[in-house]
Amino acid sequence: MFSKGDFKSVSLGYRLVALLLCLALLAAPAAAHDSLADAAAAAADSMAEYNVSESEVSFSNEGQTIIDTLAMPEGDGPFPAVLLLHGFTGMRHELPVIGTEDTMFSRAARWLGERGLATLRIDFRGSGESDGAWEDTTFSGQISDAIAALDYLEMLESVDSGNISILGLSQGGLVGAGAAGRDARVSNLVLWSAVSNPVMSYGILLGVDTLLNGVAAGDEALSITLPWGAETSLKGSFFEDIFLVDPVAEIANYGGPLLAITGSRDDTVTPQPHAGQVFLDYHEGEEALVVLDGDHVFDVLVGDVTAVIDEALAYSLAWLQSN
Repeated sequence: MFSKGDFKSVSLGYRLVALLLCLALLAAPAAAHDSLADAAAAAADSMAEYNVSESEVSFSNEGQTIIDTLAMPEGDGPFPAVLLLHGFTGMRHELPVIGTEDTMFSRAARWLGERGLATLRIDFRGSGESDGAWEDTTFSGQISDAIAALDYLEMLESVDSGNISILGLSQGGLVGAGAAGRDARVSNLVLWSAVSNPVMSYGILLGVDTLLNGVAAGDEALSITLPWGAETSLKGSFFEDIFLVDPVAEIANYGGPLLAITGSRDDTVTPQPHAGQVFLDYHEGEEALVVLDGDHVFDVLVGDVTAVIDEALAYSLAWLQSN
């Protein structure tokens, strides 16, 4: 027979075990984040190992030509590859990094290539030099373009077809989540300031009335003035996808490694870090959230400030090399 004191001892023992388990579970993410931070610091200090050559290439999707830039390390392959996906109204080179001769994605391509990763940056149909009209752009069409880009990369002898990742910026992150959720060939996913709640982000960017008017526009192109003063037009199908394509639901279908990098001062995809954390909350698998002291595009437009984008690149490289 157990005495009352015995029961108290057992109960106390269980409580201590439970407490230790809770502390271990809380410590694990912190330890993992510290490990990633250390790896990123090492990546930032790493030296270039390869020269990188770039060439303009193309592939087709649904009868239209998509123009791309392929950046390859010069050496014996095959090399892991990263598909770079640009954001809303962007093109394959992405925004200029003020104070340098780089753009966001030309800098990423060179930096990753020097460390042994091939990259393909694409103009979605209707953007940049690719076929198609911008006003026909939709999330669904861009996800289709990203999957077609995976087809192209997979057939290159210089690319390790079993190691193809996606890195997407802003709307490109939404598209990357969609492609990863629908195509098992995506071995790793890195999201930079990715749109997680399209209604929220495009409501901030364009105005809620514009979203509702856009849904009602049908095949007619709706003229829009963007916050930075540029004029553009989009058809109703773009606005329909804002309500119908859910990147968080897409990420729930992806089981590979996921790194979300956000800027604490991002006022487009907001609030942070919540807008980044939600991807992890609905994803099963290796994952990490990194919050940098930067804006939506990692301060590249501020002028003579490269620290934030370079930190994003270092974390991305460390993640891609370790997963």
